[in-house]
Amino acid sequence: MPPKKTTTLNLRVDPAIKEAIKAAANREHRSVANMIEMLIRTHCEQEGIFIPEQQTLFGDADE
Repeated sequence: MPPKKTTTLNLRVDPAIKEAIKAAANREHRSVANMIEMLIRTHCEQEGIFIPEQQTLFGDADE
């Protein structure tokens, strides 16, 4: 079976944080999951944390 392209991340947050991220996602026409991913990517970029592309993690999708 080929490796997954995505994985699940379950987390608990304050209800006010949940509403804030939903509002932020709506403003940018994103899903909550996509908004959280974008925020994580932005933070990692600012902190110099490298996030490899999926091809690097899983190899070429055509294999």
